[in-house]
Amino acid sequence: MTRVALAFSGGLDTTVCVPLLEEEYGYDDVIGVTVDVGQPAEEFDEAEETAEALGLDHYVVDARAEFAQLCLESVRANATYQGYPLGTALARPVIAEAILEVAEEQDCTGIAHGCTGKGNDQLRFEAVWRSSDLEVIAPVRELGLTREWEKEYAAEKDLPVEGGSGGDWSIDTNIWSRSVEGDDLEDPNYVPSTEIYAWTEDPSDETEEIEITFENGYPVAVDGQEYEPVALIEHLNELAGSYGVGRTDMMEDRMLGLKVRENYEHPGATTLLAAHEALEGLVLTQEERQFKQQIDQQWSQKGYEGLIDAPLVSALESFIDETQQRVTGTVTIRFEGGQARPVARDSTFAAYSAEHASFDTETVGKIKQEDATGVAKYHGFQRRLANEAIAANADDETVELATDGSGTGDDQ
Repeated sequence: MTRVALAFSGGLDTTVCVPLLEEEYGYDDVIGVTVDVGQPAEEFDEAEETAEALGLDHYVVDARAEFAQLCLESVRANATYQGYPLGTALARPVIAEAILEVAEEQDCTGIAHGCTGKGNDQLRFEAVWRSSDLEVIAPVRELGLTREWEKEYAAEKDLPVEGGSGGDWSIDTNIWSRSVEGDDLEDPNYVPSTEIYAWTEDPSDETEEIEITFENGYPVAVDGQEYEPVALIEHLNELAGSYGVGRTDMMEDRMLGLKVRENYEHPGATTLLAAHEALEGLVLTQEERQFKQQIDQQWSQKGYEGLIDAPLVSALESFIDETQQRVTGTVTIRFEGGQARPVARDSTFAAYSAEHASFDTETVGKIKQEDATGVAKYHGFQRRLANEAIAANADDETVELATDGSGTGDDQ
């Protein structure tokens, strides 16, 4: 008997994949695997009900702790892509690994997803799965299915598919972010209503300050109360979201070259990234901060591509680990106007001296202010030489122009 494991959400795409894997691909048995990375409870209820109606063996894997830990690793790397925190991208390899484990445990010969051929997720899933010996199947992509065709097919087969806005918008939720796309949102000129938001309230005049504690670059406490990673992220999602923090409406460049309109909510992630960067600004040297921007950008790119296990990432994390040993301390964040703004930071590793930086002190340690005179004289010296040479050559060209008979001034 041939068996295939399907990444199963209970939504339209994965629901129609079940009979297609049997009819078009000849599999005798399809099992569904749903991986918990922080989705709402109703999504698991829907997946379970749909699987039962389809007669599908259904497995649920709890990967929240593993995913939350990866999210905090992304904080140490200040990981964003084109300005928004990585959420869906980081979740996909975690989900793919969990599904692969179930597929191998259940003696599957194939593994499948319901991604289209236009998005990023097909690449992220398959980057993990193609390291195995299982046949990788993508019915929606390989059969060229559209959303309208799937709806008609589901109606024809009497498949248990829910309607409503969830059928129009494509919504992906995990503990780090919530994304909404599709339908009217595909029009860049369409102004969405607040109906699309679930995690964030509209910003108000109310403000609140909280203190976040970091140890070795990892956030560990809020206002002195320690949290495990999952609970920490969920707490900040609720708190920051109530102040309207973490909304992104953007045109995103996907890996395949398509530009798409995306809407995201990420209140906890926005808060932690802002706090972490503020603390790095206090403890890291100028050279470390400049070089780490390159490291962080490369880490973020690999995270976006779903290649977080690449050898390059391990090498990048060696540098990140070294710098994060001093990223220990506290940051005060003020929620106001839909922003999470760092307003104070403190660390015993601070590469800073208030006495040295103050305008009220005459010296910087043993260095006197007049010692900077020589530096000031040299500063810009090469620029001055270059500008003098440019000006001198410009004058020579003017003289040559006047003496070769070509005319100057009003004659030109």
